[in-house]
Amino acid sequence: MKQRVTVLGSTGSIGTSTLDVVARHPDRYEVFALSASTQVELMLAQAVQFKPRYVVMASEPHGRILAEKIRINGLESNVLWSKDALEIIASHESVDVVMAAIVGAAGLAPCLAAAKAGKRLLLANKEALVVGGDVFLRAVKKGGATLLPIDSEHSAVFQSLPSDPASWAHCIEKVILTASGGPFRTRDVGTLRDVTPEEACAHPNWVMGQKISVDSATMMNKALEVIEARYLFGVSPEQLEVVIHPQSIIHSMVQFHDHSVVAQLGTPDMRGPIAYGLSWPERIASGAAALDFSAIPAMTFEALDVNGHPERFPGLQLAWSALRGPSGTCAVLNAANEVAVAAFLGRRIRFDQIHRVNLETLATVTCSQPDCLEDLIALDDVARMAANAVVGRIAR
Repeated sequence: MKQRVTVLGSTGSIGTSTLDVVARHPDRYEVFALSASTQVELMLAQAVQFKPRYVVMASEPHGRILAEKIRINGLESNVLWSKDALEIIASHESVDVVMAAIVGAAGLAPCLAAAKAGKRLLLANKEALVVGGDVFLRAVKKGGATLLPIDSEHSAVFQSLPSDPASWAHCIEKVILTASGGPFRTRDVGTLRDVTPEEACAHPNWVMGQKISVDSATMMNKALEVIEARYLFGVSPEQLEVVIHPQSIIHSMVQFHDHSVVAQLGTPDMRGPIAYGLSWPERIASGAAALDFSAIPAMTFEALDVNGHPERFPGLQLAWSALRGPSGTCAVLNAANEVAVAAFLGRRIRFDQIHRVNLETLATVTCSQPDCLEDLIALDDVARMAANAVVGRIAR
């Protein structure tokens, strides 16, 4: 039988790549539901091509516009925009697979819904684990869901590990996440204060949305990935390491207790890990180009303090600080960073002030033990208020 797929965030880069892979295998997959924020025309085009039962827009105005276009085009898709619409399409009894590709903490609630409903959950939304932490993992276990990482780094680690998760604790010495270093790996650190949003979003290897591109430029993306890896693979913060690999060919590695290292390689194309998540434990064609080793001039690695400048990526170390802090600290860090990046993209603060917002928010917010989604939302709200207050003080 065909696997019925819900794609949360179908108009983003991960969402469109997922639909590209799905379209290559019409005998294996069919689209059950799609969701988007504001891109009505792209959502309409996706609805015409894949004919989902449901399409969800983030707001009523966009939903009503899309519903009219759906009607005019003679489509039968139901258009939803209610507050719980994402949870509905993530947990629906007819759904087999949920691609979680909504950026930020907004993706937590539908991820929890999919987990509680026991779905195969393809996690491209790293914030679900960064914010949700043990609350999210408990939902996965209780619901009997299958959690598969889609971030290229975490998919690489997953592919490098033995098939039995029970053996991971006994064989892993450390998990090594690779980072490209982003667009400012070699830029004069004295000029980082002058970075524009356009420059920060011009990633040298990957095509991503604005928020993730800025996170890659600050290396906060890697900080969030360190936190995610801690929960995904059950390792301690001390077992997590990051190394800069500018070519983005080795996506991550695992070092075992015998000091052997297993790595996963591929072209920088998200369709690879997406296809693996969809088909695991099998493999299917992804559409990604094959590696041509004769055309790769070199694969190099660098320490994080590139050219002796640890101040280039100060935010990365916040990952380990947050993991060692009180429960909920990682959720505070994520909320602060979302506020800071939005302020930078809105040209309210400088690029180098993103770290200041994160640091001061962590110092301001007192974390309590979150036990449920409501606790996490409340903590997220408090952290955003604190981060916005910092932005207000330093905004230009």
